[in-house]
Amino acid sequence: MSVLSVENLSKSFGSVKVLRDITFSLEKGEVLAIIGSSGGGKTTLLRCLNFLETADSGRISVNGECIFDGPVKGKRRDEEIRQARLHFGLVFQQFNLFPQYTVLKNVTLAPTLLGRGTPEEIQEEARRLIHRVGLSEKADFYPCQLSGGQQQRVAIARALALSPDILCFDEPTSALDPELTGEVLSVIRGLKSGDSTMVVVTHEMEFARSVADKVIFMADGIIEEMGSAEQVFGNPRSPLLKNFLSKA
Repeated sequence: MSVLSVENLSKSFGSVKVLRDITFSLEKGEVLAIIGSSGGGKTTLLRCLNFLETADSGRISVNGECIFDGPVKGKRRDEEIRQARLHFGLVFQQFNLFPQYTVLKNVTLAPTLLGRGTPEEIQEEARRLIHRVGLSEKADFYPCQLSGGQQQRVAIARALALSPDILCFDEPTSALDPELTGEVLSVIRGLKSGDSTMVVVTHEMEFARSVADKVIFMADGIIEEMGSAEQVFGNPRSPLLKNFLSKA
């Protein structure tokens, strides 16, 4: 049974069709890289998975449970969205840390609000995650005292704090200087060895090639090509993909 199954997901903004019948699945522990030029629908797909946008049609299932089957109206929809979001953790391009809170507080905030254990248990788990991303000595620092790479690593720890079924990254290194990119990609590689299931929108082709189990190339709101990293990068079939890789 797939951890994540997406069937015929579509999304329009006015008359512009941004996603057109997107279908794919992901098994536990797999890493999916989504690549493509800007405007192809990559980020919109990620936002629909995380219910930051509502798809117009289609179906999303996690661990065999359907969590989206077309938009639902009213209060029931709001409650369903809150529950559905808990299946996903999202790491944004711009970190989105709370500047008034320390690293430790940023990581413990959501589990505390949701009552995911005693204060002692939540703090212990947060410190474990902060250590996992290599920032134990920064637990009491504020975001303004950290480099961009360190802030993104805190954002990864925060996303892991609710033990999501699927961890999503929206171009996690795009806001970083080149010298800081490697430290964030190294953390993500480490998560793969820890059996995390991940969806990564990225412009880092070498990273996608070395880490991803599956790769989706999106163009004009459709999946233009999908396959293993070896197939997509080593033997691309689509002329659009070939052109994209030659420029990337």
